[in-house]
Amino acid sequence: MKRTILIGVLALVVMTWTVPAMAQNTVKVRVTNVSKQIISPPLLATHTWKARAFVPGKSASTELSMLAEDGDPSALAALLAESDQVLDVVVAGGPLLPGATMVFELEKRGRFNRLSAVGMLVTTNDAFFGLDTLFIEPGAQPQRVFAVAWDAGTEFNNELCGFIPGPPCGSPLVRDTDDAEGFIHVHPGLHGGGDLSPAEWNWQSPVVEIQVVKQ
Repeated sequence: MKRTILIGVLALVVMTWTVPAMAQNTVKVRVTNVSKQIISPPLLATHTWKARAFVPGKSASTELSMLAEDGDPSALAALLAESDQVLDVVVAGGPLLPGATMVFELEKRGRFNRLSAVGMLVTTNDAFFGLDTLFIEPGAQPQRVFAVAWDAGTEFNNELCGFIPGPPCGSPLVRDTDDAEGFIHVHPGLHGGGDLSPAEWNWQSPVVEIQVVKQ
């Protein structure tokens, strides 16, 4: 199944994993990057309260670490799609640039009334924006929330280009795991201890604005 989202006038393919269901409703979700960072293709899912893409204070899953360290959402998308607690999973076909907005449509019904969303801040070691199990309120009123930057805790924040996939570095699949924190927590930001200029690449939380429009 294919869908299309728009970033300005640019159309991008959205990969979709959907658990079959009957009499489904949809929600439209607008994701806006309010940071200086490029964000890897965002992953969104609708699910029950039992499913979690990430849990603050806990160790990151292998699938989440792949997203947080290298911007690769495929393993996490597949993991969520396999769960009977997940109704719909969508992944954008391209990155979310600073100031840009992507629009997604997801299925929602019954107990599948929670929304989660994640995407890597690509000029970091292992930072990602994360919305965790937002309750999609009934009724027609839109919801507006903000997502902060989380640290996956799987890599040391050395800020060295040899370990960072995004521009200006371009070093995917290289990790510095010594002295990694080991748990998911709010990211402290960039401090200029390596090759990155905080003036150019740092952010003020939140990093993403999310609007949920019922249909």
